[in-house]
Amino acid sequence: MWIVRHGNRHDFVYPQWFNYAEKKYDPPLSEDGIIQAKAVAKRLENEPIKHIFCSPFLRAIETAYPIAIALNLPIKIESGLGEWHNKDWMDTKPLTQYPDNLEKKYLDVINLDYQPQIYPQYPETLEEIYQRTAQTTKILMNYHNPLIVGHSVAIQGMIGALLGHEHQPITIPLCSLSKLRYIDDKWQWELKADTSHLSHLPPPIIAH
Repeated sequence: MWIVRHGNRHDFVYPQWFNYAEKKYDPPLSEDGIIQAKAVAKRLENEPIKHIFCSPFLRAIETAYPIAIALNLPIKIESGLGEWHNKDWMDTKPLTQYPDNLEKKYLDVINLDYQPQIYPQYPETLEEIYQRTAQTTKILMNYHNPLIVGHSVAIQGMIGALLGHEHQPITIPLCSLSKLRYIDDKWQWELKADTSHLSHLPPPIIAH
């Protein structure tokens, strides 16, 4: 199972965007985030990935897009992989399906016949998102060689579900790549939040 965190966010680079955006909790990728997404797609272009599952949030879809093009695979939008709805952060209900104004190029690579397996019940506590992503992961692990594109907290939940008591939470950098393999009746790390495919790029732009 391959797992990718989305690339850098527009609002990380331009925090003022949040103040006037129509969909302030669903920012697109930043300019450097798009470059990061292309780099991880290049890294994955020869891997034997058979399915791409993606959070419904725009930044995840934009990250999955170049990967889908490189692998010639459709994107399956899975609501169970969505962002954490923390009531202290979000004051509106977040997405459980892809944005209604999504560009045609993204719609062209989305498998519109795929039905999400899990729908989040918002808002969530941290424990609830871990439970939700664990449940989603147990379903998606039945697919052969899947790639999952999601968010840092959701990825922690996914990895925790696979590794169980052996999991020690780690930092999940932007556009990092993790790979876990089922060996000897258990899941094991093969790549742990790796960013070597981004080593030729400047550090992500994060405004302070």
